[in-house]
Amino acid sequence: MTPTLRRFVLLLALAPAGLTTVVAQQKLKYPKQPAASEIYDAVEKPAVPLGGVEAYAEYLADKQQYPTAALQSGTQGTVTVNFVVEKTGSISNVTVAQPVSPELDAEAIRLIKGGPRWTPAQHRGGVVRQRVNVPITFQIPANAGGTAAAPGGAAAEGSTTQIVTPDQPARPVGGTDAFFEWIQQNQKYPALARQRKVQGRVMMEFVVQKDGSLTDIKPIKRMGSGLDEEAIRLIKAAPKWQPATYKGQPMKQKMVLPVVFTL
Repeated sequence: MTPTLRRFVLLLALAPAGLTTVVAQQKLKYPKQPAASEIYDAVEKPAVPLGGVEAYAEYLADKQQYPTAALQSGTQGTVTVNFVVEKTGSISNVTVAQPVSPELDAEAIRLIKGGPRWTPAQHRGGVVRQRVNVPITFQIPANAGGTAAAPGGAAAEGSTTQIVTPDQPARPVGGTDAFFEWIQQNQKYPALARQRKVQGRVMMEFVVQKDGSLTDIKPIKRMGSGLDEEAIRLIKAAPKWQPATYKGQPMKQKMVLPVVFTL
């Protein structure tokens, strides 16, 4: 067999195999790449907060500031917040999917927007945008509330003080935001707490008197490392409040508010 003939036979032998490979490649369906702007609800590898889920839950609990109006009205519940984790790990499109009250809804949105970045989701071999729902629970601590003693409610010895719901609850002069801003501006972080890197919320109980002064100040959820003492000092030094009223008359009201310490 001549060299030319051998080459021709070899080409004939290889041709079917080559043709089969080409056909197979044409029939093979590769995964479709995710659209650049598409938002996914279900993905192969979901987005997760940096530091992990437990650290994120701890962040939500530590940074939560229970709105005064919600405490006064006894409002509590779980606000479900919906948002998108972008490909960069940032969040966008933050909305309330399951509202409870305007005050709690606003605080839930503040927590989500101020939270840590996320590790973005992955799907079909690429980084994608993912829609995430996070429930944030607001629960009034034991002994908290907006109860108040009506004027002249303390009767004879051995009787109980009459507890009523005020027509107008006690409130900080200038509003809740101004009160918490004053707390932050006048806060002196204890050296021991800073050294130990202790941060969180000290839940404080106090009574707003008829003249707006704050008395009977005590922590009901302690943090230690000097934070409790600093929280007491802040409430004692805080500006007067607008007292609660009942039938047009000022009355005493017990309040519970968090003093937040953040390094």
